[in-house]
Amino acid sequence: MEPNTPSSGRDPVIGYVVVLGVGYVLGSKAGRRRYEQIAGTYRAVTESPAAKAVIDAGRRKIADRVSPDPPMVTLTELDQGTAVIGPETRKTN
Repeated sequence: MEPNTPSSGRDPVIGYVVVLGVGYVLGSKAGRRRYEQIAGTYRAVTESPAAKAVIDAGRRKIADRVSPDPPMVTLTELDQGTAVIGPETRKTN
């Protein structure tokens, strides 16, 4: 049998916790940088007028599709004071 070796005074669990802590700090700094990069790109894209127009058009299209309200009636103006309502579409049960 081997004689008892003297302990180095460090518990392996403490070393493991220290390594995890260092990894967390380094990872969170890199993660924060990447988050800022993604958020900056998102803001730059969504704040441009062209992107806003596309986003608004998409939202309107989706809202029109899922809206429970009947569609608005379009009026066609024939002349100064005469307007025609488009033909109604009736649902058959």
